[in-house]
Amino acid sequence: MNIKNSKNLFSQAKQFIPGGVNSPVRAFKAVGGDPLFIKSANGAYLYDEDDNAYIELINSWGPMILGHNHPDVREAVVKAIAGGTSFGAPTAREVEIAELICSMVPSIEKVRMVNSGTEATMSAIRVARGYTGRDKFIKFEGNYHGHGDSFLIAAGSGAMTMGTPNSPGVTTGTAMDTLLAPYNDLSAVKSLVEANKDEIAAIILEPVAGNMGCVLPAPGFLEGLRGLCDEEGIVLIFDEVMTGFRLSAGGAQELLGVKPDMTTLGKIIGGGMPVGAYGGRKEIMEYVSPDGPVYQAGTLSGNPMAMAAGFAMLKQLSEHPEVYSKLETTGGKLVEGIKDSLKKLNLSFTVNHLGSMYSLFFTDLKVKDLTTAQSCDTALFGKYFQAMLHRGVYLAPSQFESLFLSTALEEKEIAHVIEANEDSLKEILS
Repeated sequence: MNIKNSKNLFSQAKQFIPGGVNSPVRAFKAVGGDPLFIKSANGAYLYDEDDNAYIELINSWGPMILGHNHPDVREAVVKAIAGGTSFGAPTAREVEIAELICSMVPSIEKVRMVNSGTEATMSAIRVARGYTGRDKFIKFEGNYHGHGDSFLIAAGSGAMTMGTPNSPGVTTGTAMDTLLAPYNDLSAVKSLVEANKDEIAAIILEPVAGNMGCVLPAPGFLEGLRGLCDEEGIVLIFDEVMTGFRLSAGGAQELLGVKPDMTTLGKIIGGGMPVGAYGGRKEIMEYVSPDGPVYQAGTLSGNPMAMAAGFAMLKQLSEHPEVYSKLETTGGKLVEGIKDSLKKLNLSFTVNHLGSMYSLFFTDLKVKDLTTAQSCDTALFGKYFQAMLHRGVYLAPSQFESLFLSTALEEKEIAHVIEANEDSLKEILS
């Protein structure tokens, strides 16, 4: 596989861009080698600057649920561009997409558009604090909610301790209001709530985690959080930036039957454009300026191109429920094929899978939280990544990222991935 142009571009990029990339995981540091520079994408395939083709199992980290360059989304963007790229003023399409989101997501009665998932989660926490008059919030180890200061917190020494900053530039003062609990550990959450009685504004989590690999909620975990928040007057926030409109038309909350007070969205609602949103119960969202005292603004929020792309995407998903049955079938075939290869080769593994999300972990432990995810053989995963890449399959360049499937994957692509998986594993073990 020739990647000469990608190598040259990476060398050039490192002179002008920190690390040569505009988001850290793209640098391939976790898997070795140099990153590929992508020239174009269509359907189930990516094409790099050396004209190599790859079957795509990341789909821009989630938003390309219908595959790359979907004709309806492309046409919507082209039409929007003809009218101008930014107004900094309200448009009809903002109203249409807001109404559509509210009709699709069970917990959302009002929604505010922003420009990224990070902006959405930062804003949701601020609103929850303003609504409750409390300062602290609980997040979970291994859940990622963007790079806002209050989210970049490492665990303290025990269930009742504050977090500490895990990135330079995040102050200790910021960290003091962030409490951490292990994912899927309801008793730890209850201990935190008891130790910080009437001080916790919100509990935020990924209802299905995607940033320590795909990790599913344990039976009763989400329901337990819902009950605890009801008892204690805490705002329950589901970060559905990844899972929103991906696991079902109404997100993980519809699929799993647990309704949060607030929801953050991104990825799919932009159809590939940079978009985020946060929404929830009317009485909470009416605390947002200009209705209420909690300030949040953005010149490019509701950008006409992003709204056009997002509306086209959500229309497809709302009008074609068969999308989700196809994704379920595709995910099932792919995962079972991968498992069969692993079993034949007597490798220790766990595969977590729900709908169009899955992760392969090289460990014999059941992966249910950050600790068990970190038991994986990451060196083996790096070799596996490179072997799959050389066979034309583009995986997430990290053990700790979920894969995201699209409806563009057909039988031919599924068969290729399964065959590449078995050949890659044989090569690694030989």
